[in-house]
This record gives sequence, structure tokens and C-alpha cells, in this order.
Amino acid sequence: MGEMYPFGEIESKWQRLWDWNGTFIAVDGDCRPKYYVLDMFPYPSGAGLHIGHPEGYTASDILARYHWANGYNVLHPMGWDAFGLPAEQHALQTGISPKLNTDQNVARFRGQIRRMGFAIDWTREINTTDQCYYRWTQWIFLQLFKRGLAFVDERPVWWCGALKAVLSNEEVVGGKSERGSHAVERRLLRQWVLRITAYADRLLDGLGDLDWPDSTKRQQIAWIGRSEGVEIDFAVDGSCGEVITVYSTRADTIMGATYLVLAPEHPAVKKITAPTHCGAVEKYCVEAARKGDLERTDLAKDKTGAFTGAYATHPLSGEKLPIWIADYVLPSYGTGAVMAVPAHDDRDYEFAKRFNLPMRVVVAGGGELPFCGYGTVCGSGQWLDGLECDGAKAVVLQKLKEKSAGRGAVKYKLRDWLFSRQRYWGEPIPIVWVRESDYGVLLGMAGSPYGEFLPEKPVCYEEAGEKFYAVPLPLEQLPLILPEVDDYRPSDCGESPLAKATDWVEAEINFASGQVRPRSAGGADGWVLARRETNTMPQWAGSCWYHLRYLSPNCLDAPVSREAEAYWGCPDFYIGGAEHAVLHLLYARFWHQFLCDIGVVTKAEPYPKLFHQGIILGEDGNKMSKSRGNVVNPDRVIGECGADALRVYEMFLGPLDAVKPWDSRGIGGPCRFLRRVWQLYVGADGGLSGTFSAAVEESDETDRMIHCTIRKVREDIELLHFNTALSQLMVALNHLQKLKKISIETGEIFLQLLAPFAPHLAEELWEKMGHGESIVRAQFPNYDVSKLSCALRKIVVQVNGKLRGELQVSQDASGEEIINLARSAESVIPHLVGRELADEVYVPGRLVNFVVRN
Repeated sequence: MGEMYPFGEIESKWQRLWDWNGTFIAVDGDCRPKYYVLDMFPYPSGAGLHIGHPEGYTASDILARYHWANGYNVLHPMGWDAFGLPAEQHALQTGISPKLNTDQNVARFRGQIRRMGFAIDWTREINTTDQCYYRWTQWIFLQLFKRGLAFVDERPVWWCGALKAVLSNEEVVGGKSERGSHAVERRLLRQWVLRITAYADRLLDGLGDLDWPDSTKRQQIAWIGRSEGVEIDFAVDGSCGEVITVYSTRADTIMGATYLVLAPEHPAVKKITAPTHCGAVEKYCVEAARKGDLERTDLAKDKTGAFTGAYATHPLSGEKLPIWIADYVLPSYGTGAVMAVPAHDDRDYEFAKRFNLPMRVVVAGGGELPFCGYGTVCGSGQWLDGLECDGAKAVVLQKLKEKSAGRGAVKYKLRDWLFSRQRYWGEPIPIVWVRESDYGVLLGMAGSPYGEFLPEKPVCYEEAGEKFYAVPLPLEQLPLILPEVDDYRPSDCGESPLAKATDWVEAEINFASGQVRPRSAGGADGWVLARRETNTMPQWAGSCWYHLRYLSPNCLDAPVSREAEAYWGCPDFYIGGAEHAVLHLLYARFWHQFLCDIGVVTKAEPYPKLFHQGIILGEDGNKMSKSRGNVVNPDRVIGECGADALRVYEMFLGPLDAVKPWDSRGIGGPCRFLRRVWQLYVGADGGLSGTFSAAVEESDETDRMIHCTIRKVREDIELLHFNTALSQLMVALNHLQKLKKISIETGEIFLQLLAPFAPHLAEELWEKMGHGESIVRAQFPNYDVSKLSCALRKIVVQVNGKLRGELQVSQDASGEEIINLARSAESVIPHLVGRELADEVYVPGRLVNFVVRN
């Protein structure tokens, strides 16, 4: 019996018992210290989990189990970010409703995650498509609306007539749809927009106190893109007072400006273009409209443009500067116009070369042009020459102010959040539209239930010469439930599929009662005609606040109960992929800061500590994808080796934040390790092995080894160095297997150290040692400092003969253990990833050398 390791039987047994006993249910208001560990919840795609998903989930689970065992009340929840485009596209292809498809996918994901044996409190499971959940997403939107942070505006979108779909910038390549390569066009559509720019400075300032990867902070800083500069006015010749205002962070180079460039969409283009240039300018504007922002601003692309035939007057020199249009200038940044200084800007330089425009050096820096750095101003006149660039900026600004031709300004790259989608599968926006006259009646009513969410400045739009005003649904009308439809395609004019659900869209409302009903019900006194909003919210909406709903998922009168928020607060540890470094994290911070402002939460930042796990690549060294055929299904691995082996292998692959390839052969090592643990503890009769005895007194060497292991595992778990913690456990196992007798206490300590990594096996063996309660309820071992006099030796690690690191290992570590430690060293991993390992050479007591081929 001891030879066999029945992992399937053991794992299903303990997963049932954990559920039955409520082992991992978090207790609100408990007297123990709390620990809230959170994974970025997954989108439940039809493909199910791939082998990369469990990496982050296993890491968070190790932390959860470790904190349970250290006496914490742990909250480790799971849910589903289930709205989104893929389910809608699946519905278009198959006719299966997005709801049914999503429910099936969620069931599959839940089953796969449960098979991993994670210590999750499933009583708090949430789903963004659940009406009880998105009721509060809608409520938060209405709070933003009430405070003037949600408004409508006409914004350009990509429309593909062949697909009958609005596409994102990323879905448009070279003026055609990425899917099917169909022609696309720019259309102006009425869109809901959230004023995230109102929080730009706070989003920047808040980063300082966060324990986040530096790279993620830098990405957020760059995305917000705060810059201090100057707005400069250039009067257009012969244009009856037309002025082009440019924004520049390099006012010190103003005397090097030799032309102006406007975005093709700039409102002044039509006004200033000379008749002889209208044809070329109009043609260029049409071509530019087919390009996405990423394509337009690509530094590597050839510069294009058109001359307007107009000139502007330089405000300081009086020089006449030609005005061009070019697609490398975007209407959404700055003022949509730039003063071009080709000697000191990369894009201006390439454009000037392309069209043979003059260049003027005004910063002494030497070397080839363009020189974009800082130095001493030259060639700009006596009043400016000789000044350092920073000092010159202040002098130029003062001169511009004297001439009423400029002013200091702060600009952001961050744009307000385009919030609406012309899709079906998303949260309905809880707004109805009424005529201007009816809105006036509403404003004059006292005590109307609609008054709770009415903004100080009304939100309206104009259509066919008539104005329509936004009226928010009262709380009693939430959730506004997504209606069932037969056709998931957008309308021919680009509106959401909901626009075709006329029985739902065409409505009438009663301002006194707050009721909304189908218009087909017939008119009556007190009811006015209305039309429901047909756009839906983006997938980001539900993921902006889900970390709060876990705290009180059944709360009926708020997104989160005050008591739960006061106790649990924000996640103590948040883990997810680096691909969410900007959008999800920025949007969630915006919503959380807003909720703090209105008193829903007490802390301004949602995620004080953030970690990004690395990517697990396919066996071919490429990112896993169905198209490459390199996706590994965790169900197959669990079936063949067990969940514990998969957990141990993924944590042993290397540093948690490193990129590393999957190797099907490599999982054999963790399988053997766990089998050896089983064989050590289980006797021939299936009971506890006779090796373990309460009467044994451990040798000093074993005592020292076990306390060194306790310290190493404790420290490594807290540092997220799970690979080296497992290496130490392997060293400890080797030592224990050499002993004829092992004390019960030592056997228990080893299982407790192993439990966060291989919980099913540890629970089973813990039970065989006579314990009736889960191993997570046992206090995690502490080490005795007086027993830590570990004799260590230094081992050099080489790759192809070059020094790549050093190890400190115990004197009794075996060659296999030392090689495993060397392979998982952080300084060595980058030199092994993606290469074929030809040989491993161990020179006892001195070095390890890995021989690799590219």
C-alpha cells in the first residue's frame, strides 16, 4: 500500500471534506487578525483554463493557507468577470444566447478551479452578469452621473459595415477589420463618457504609497501623462482673427519653430485652407480617418501630410510659418496642433525631411540632428541665447504673457473614459431619454423619486433639431435587467442590438411614482413618452469594484456593507497578470477613489499591495494560444499526475514573476517527490509507517535541519520565493529518508511545511498521524534560533562556463538537491529559459555548470 500514491482518491476526498466542513469560510467581524488575498478574477472563456491560469491562483492559495495556519481569519474569494464581447460573438456564430454560453463556461471554470483544491470561500462567489451584482454597478454609474462625472458626447468610432460592428482601435489594422479584413470607416456616435480626467492628479499622487511593481507604476504614470508646458497663440494670416493655439513642453525651443502642424480633425482646418489646396487637404483628411491612433503615432512609419496654403505669424519673431496637416498629430492630445521644431523633435524632423522644410538649431548639444535633449539655448536672439533650457522656458513664458500670446498650462495624455459599447452583452445603462419640455416638468416637481440622481448640469443631446434629456432610474427600479433579444447584431446605423428591441426601448415613465413601463401599455395622465438608453457598459465596469462585493455579497442596501468594509478593508495582497497594468487597475482606482469621496469606502486606494505573476509559455517557448497548438490543459495534467503535483511543479519552475516555459517532462520530478513523501509516511498496511515514533529523540543534526527548514520555508513564503522553499523541503525529505526512526513531532512539522504547497497529500498524512481536525487549523511551526547553526558551503553556478550566480547550501545537501537549487536561482533562470539543456555538471563541493544550446 505504501508503494502506491492514490492521488485522485485523496484529492477528491479532501475537496469534499473541505466543502462539507466549511474549512475556508471567512468569518465577518472575527476577533482574529484578518488577511484578504485576492486574485484578478477570470473571464470564463469557452476554452476553459489553460496551464498558465493556476500559477497565480496557486500562489495566492499558498499565502491563504499559510495565513490560516498562522492564526489569521482569511478571505480568499473567487468570481467571474463574465460580461464581454467573446460571448456575444459566440452567439452570432451559433445562435446560443450569451447568458447560456456564459453559464456553461462559468460551470466549467468553477469545476476546473475546484479540482486544484484551492482554499476558496465559495459562499462569496460573485458573477458580474448576475442581476443582484450589476444592480450596484448601475447604482455606481448613477452616482457618477449625479455628480457630473458621466456625460454624453459625440465621439468617433470604427464602424465595419460588413461585420455590422463597432470595432476597437486594436481591431483595426491598416484601415481594415482585423477579422475578415473588411473596410471600416469613422463614424460619430453618441457615447457615454466618464470624466476620469477629474481624478488625474489624484491617480498620480496615489501611486507613491502603493507597494506595486515599479514597471506598473511607470506605465500608469506614462498613461496619465501629466506634463507642464505653455499654450502659445499663433495668429493665422488673413483669416479674420483665426488663432491656432499650440501646446508645448519645450517653450525654450520656440525660436526654432519653422512650421505648424494641425491634426486633420482640427476644427480650424476647413476655415484656413486656401481654395487651391482644398482638394489635397480633403483627400488627406479622408485617408487619415481610416487609420487608428497607434498607426498614426508609430515612430517607424513614413510621415505624410498636406499643406493648407495658410500661414501663421510667430508671436515673438513675426516670421510667417506655413501651416500643414499631418496624421502624426492627434486631436485628442494637447490642443491638436503643434509648433514644429524639427531640429529638436523626432517626428518633426522626419516630417521636415520628407517635405524639405527648414530646420533651425536653437539648443547647443552637438552631434547629429535631431537633438532632443537639454543644453544651452543658441540661435534665438540675445534675450535668450546662453540660458540653460529650464531657465529659458520661464523667460519665454514671461515674454508671451507680455504679448498676451501665451500662458502656462498643464496637460494630460489621459483621456476621459469612453464608457458605452454598442453591444448586447453588457450591463444596461439605467437611463431613459425624454423631450426637453418633459424634463422641464420633472425639474419643477418636488419629491420625485427621480430627483435622487439628477445632476446639477443636465445631460442632453440633440437629434433632428430636438433636444433629449437623460433621466436616471430611481433605486427602486434597479436593476434594469438586460432584455432577451433574438438578434445579437448591431443595427445598420451602428447602434446596439438593444435598439432593435422596440418593446423594451420605447417606454413611458411616471415622474411621480418613478415607474417605467412599455409604451405599448397605452398612454394615461401622468405618464410621458421616453426611450431607454440602448448602449451598454464596457466589461471594465463590473471589474472596477468586485473586490468590495466579496466582503458582503448578499448586502441588499449598498454595494458593500459598512461593517464588512470596516473589518476587511481592501485586499492585503492582489495578484494578476501584468497585461492589466494600465486599464483595469487605473479604472478600478478611479472608481474606488470616487466611492471613497461619497462615503461608500474609507480608504482611497483599492489595492495597496500588487504582484504580477510571470507567464508560463508553451513547450515551444511561445505564448500559449489555440492557433499555435501549444495550449496545455490542466485537466489532463491533474488526471495523470494530480493537482498537488501540478501545484508543486508550477511553483518549482522558477521565480514567481519570471517568464518560464512549460515542460511536460519536468513534472516527473514533483511527482516523484510527492510519491516519496507518501512512501515515507505510509506503511504496508495503509496506516502510518512504523518509521514514526513518539519515543524517538532526534539527533542534533536532524534538529538543526528541521529548524533551518522551518526558517527557510517561512521566509520564502513571505517573500514569494516558493521555488526555493520547495527546494529546501526536498533537501529535508532526503535527510528524513535516511533515518531509521523519526519522531512524531518532526513528521508533523514536515507535513505542516508541505501543506500550503501540496494540501491534499498533507491532509491525508496528517489524518494518518491521528489528527481529526484540518492541518490548516494547526499552528504553523516556528523555529528555535538556538538550533539554527547550519553549516553552509558556497557553490558557484555557471552556464556554459560563465559565472551566473552563487548558492549557500547545507553541508549535507546532495548533488541532486544542489542542482535543483541552482536551476531555480533567480540569477540563473534568464540564461536557461528558451534554451535546450544539453548537460548538468556537478563538481562536488565546488560548482554546478549547465551546458545549454540556443
